[in-house]
Parts: sequence; C-alpha cells; structure tokens
Amino acid sequence: MNIFEKCESNVRSYCRSFPTIFHRAKGSIVYAESGQEYIDFFVGAGALNYGHNHEYIKQKVMSYLDADGIAHGLDMYTFAKEKFLSKFYELVLSAKHLDYRIQFCGPTGTNAVEAALKLARKVKKRPGIFSFMGAYHGMTLGSLSITANTGIRAGAIGTLNNVTFMPYPYGFMQSFDTIKYIDSVLNDVSSGIEKPAAIIFETVQAEGGVVVAPIEWMQRLRKLCDENDILLICDDIQVGCGRTGSFFSFERAGIVPDIVILSKSISGYGFPMSILLIKPELDIWEPGEHNGTFRGNQLAFVGATAALEYRESSNLEQDVKVKELLLKNFLYQQISPISENIVIRGIGMIWGIDLANFGGSTLAKNVTMRCFEKGLIVERAGRNDTVIKLLPPLTIDIPTLEEGCSIIKTSLRECL
Repeated sequence: MNIFEKCESNVRSYCRSFPTIFHRAKGSIVYAESGQEYIDFFVGAGALNYGHNHEYIKQKVMSYLDADGIAHGLDMYTFAKEKFLSKFYELVLSAKHLDYRIQFCGPTGTNAVEAALKLARKVKKRPGIFSFMGAYHGMTLGSLSITANTGIRAGAIGTLNNVTFMPYPYGFMQSFDTIKYIDSVLNDVSSGIEKPAAIIFETVQAEGGVVVAPIEWMQRLRKLCDENDILLICDDIQVGCGRTGSFFSFERAGIVPDIVILSKSISGYGFPMSILLIKPELDIWEPGEHNGTFRGNQLAFVGATAALEYRESSNLEQDVKVKELLLKNFLYQQISPISENIVIRGIGMIWGIDLANFGGSTLAKNVTMRCFEKGLIVERAGRNDTVIKLLPPLTIDIPTLEEGCSIIKTSLRECL
C-alpha cells in the first residue's frame, strides 16, 4: 500500500484513472516520476487553458514573488487586484461593451455558483431555480442542488430543494421545443411549478457529455427570461476564457446574461480563483454580506492579468479556430467512419466522442486507459461516462495535437 492509499480518503478519483506519480509539466506535456511523458488532453478539467507553466505568465508570477508582493489580501485594495481589474475592464468588459460589476468569490467555481444563486434569490425574492437535465455546477449543497447527475447528488440526502430540471436540447429532445415547454410551464396556473428567481445554464454541457446548445435556443432562452422577469445565469466556468474561441462562450449567440460565472482558467495558471459578473442593478449586496477568506488570492490576480496580456499580444483566438478545424476534421473524417453509431459533438477546443451506442461506458473506459498507456491523458464525461472528452490546452502546438489525436484513433481501434 502506498502513502496515497494509506492516508488519502476514498473520495479521490482522477488518480484512479491516471495511476502514476506526476513530477513536472510544461506546455501540453506532463512528466511522471518514472520519466514517462504524457500529452495532456485534460488540462486540470479545464483549469489550464494556457497549458502548464506558461512562460510569460510564470515570469510575471515569479517577479511578483521575488518582490515580496502581498500573497493574501482578503478583499482589501491591493496592487495586484487593481492591475487585474483595470486589465479585465479594458480588454474584456469595455472591449465587448459589457456593463458588469465584478464580485470576487471563494477559490473555486462552486463558490461563485453559490453566490450567484444566493444573489438571484435575494434580488427576485423567490426561492426557485430552473436548471437543466445533464447540468453540472459543482459539489457544494447549492451547486449540487442544480446539478442533474443523480449519482453525484446521492451524497446530499434531503437538502436539495427548490430546483426544477428542464429538458436541455440533447438526444431525442433536440427535436422537442424545450423553450416552448418552459414557457408553458411558467404560464400555466395548473403546472404546479412556481416562477423561479433564475434559470442557470451552460452553453456547452461539458461534464454532461460535450452537448452544445444551439444559438437560436440560447437567444430564445434570453427572451423567455426577459418576458417572465427571471434572471439568466450563465455558468462559463469550464468553457469560458477562450475555450470555445471567443472569451465568453455565450458571445456566439449575441446574448448578455444577467450573471456570469467564471473560474478554472480565469487565473491563467491554475491558481484558485472564481468571480461573478453582475449587472450593476443587481449588485444589491450589503458590505460583507457574502465573503470568504480566500477571495483575494493575489497570485491568481497576477496570473489572470498576465493571461489577459498574453491574449492581447497573441493570435490565440485565431489559433483556436485553426485547431478547432483540425479537431473537427480528425473526428469526423477518422473517428466517425469507424461506426455510424459513434456521435461527435463539440466546438472550439472542447470535443466529445460519444460511444453510448457503440460499446458504451466499458469501451470508453478501455479507450481512455489504453490512451494513458500510450502517453495521453484524456478523460470521460457524459451520462454513464460514455463520452471521451478532448480538452487540450489552447496553446498546444499542431504536431502535439495531431499526435494526441493519433493516439486516440489507435487506442479506439485496438479496443474494438
């Protein structure tokens, strides 16, 4: 028995899928103590869009540490926070003509989700929330209440209240008018479902199996919320910060949510950080009404500022479009023809190979295990973990991206 098995809780999970001791990482490559190299198509579940130890961001962080910059600041005014707010306003909010207040939450995405739910209920004075089938929003009680996976929810007995799950455009429900259904529920006095304070959604259900919401569907959802006095919350934790191409994943629909949740890659370097973007008229918090000890992670501010600077100076958004096309062509031309029962879904640099009707969870697990043996870290997602989810760094070079894709193809064929 190793020290991990001896001391660490049974709740550990990713280490069971990738059973080795990792030692260091650079760019899109992770190195094990054994010397084995792994291409990373997982990137900390989306927390490392800029790859591991991005050189520009690293140098900014190291310079800040060398100067004995403040490491922990609660919500006090600091130089690092000032720099981040200025850069975020300049390059994101002002550039995209968005009027949001920024709220710093706790260290992870679920902290920001909790804050969003709390604020929505405070603003509208209604307890209900609408979420969607297939949704994933976090593991704390409020976030778990709007997460659809019953297996994940099983650990929170009797506490997940005031949430109604609506159909998401997936599977047979792609041909079902889900927005019309929600509208009828809201306006039918005998539906038995009260008007919620907010509807929370993901433009891409990443953990739900890489299910991409249609543009028209998102536009109609925005209109429905406006017509019914309901706040629209966009959880952009995993697919924001450039994962789909644009900085926000909802930009392609031309909509503006009332509240936006960002975490994971917002810090640029894997540092814990989460924020809410709130329309000014919704910012009705009293001072200190929602707080947290680690909402002022200064290194995260430094990393986030550097990441924004890098985005400004590089052609990252255009690079993502080029790599999106490469991934799309690979999946449709080399993976899809293997069987008509394989379903391909994705956008930007998040793609899924759905094997639900072709070997199911067993094949998906075997393929990801074989990939790991061959030097590729790639994870499963979706209902019953039947989807192989490709989530490479946005900064990955083309040859490495192609090598990772080749490993997936070879592993899939070997597991048939």
